[in-house]
Amino acid sequence: MNQPIYSRRPTDNSVIPDVIFIILIINGLVFAMQQFMPGPVQRLFALQPLVDAPGYQFPSFIPWQLASYGFMHDTRDLMHIIFNMLMLWMFGRDIERLMGPRRFLTYFMTCVIGAGLVQLLVGVVQGGGFPTVGASGGVFGVFLAYGMAFPNRTIMLMFPPIPMKAKYFVILLGLFELSLGFSGVNNGIANFAHLGGMLFGYGLIRHWGKRRSG
Repeated sequence: MNQPIYSRRPTDNSVIPDVIFIILIINGLVFAMQQFMPGPVQRLFALQPLVDAPGYQFPSFIPWQLASYGFMHDTRDLMHIIFNMLMLWMFGRDIERLMGPRRFLTYFMTCVIGAGLVQLLVGVVQGGGFPTVGASGGVFGVFLAYGMAFPNRTIMLMFPPIPMKAKYFVILLGLFELSLGFSGVNNGIANFAHLGGMLFGYGLIRHWGKRRSG
């Protein structure tokens, strides 16, 4: 990468950098709230669609949900929050060290909000959407930043367990999500939102790069 995401020298060697630590704590607290007050939390903070799916009527969309949904997860699937938080820590810590806390937080939230905007648009185009929760949009943005910052670093995939350079991992991940989104096979998972997180993340990195070179 041509240095656009760097805001300072990576000197923070803590196991969990500050912003990632805060995101992990908030997600854990919100997940606990969802256990005790599932109805109000889902109604107020999940990303509600602009257009209801046929046969369903959902609470109204509120603008802050574009950010708050990214700190919620499906309470019926513990692996949802575990996977997202594990991936955020594994890939995000090096990115936060490169960007610095403030810029990393800006980047992560841009990816979350961008993913939410794409999900709302997809719901309108398809004639009906469903409530959306999860930090996946931000996590996919972190995947992209990692692949751009460390393109030739080898990572070990979980499924299947094979080594792969980060740049190829990001490309294959994007193509995989795109195919799932158009095929509709992975019903109930916001594949286009994942791509939206990557798209908005790429746009922000390019914007920072232009400002730096200008």
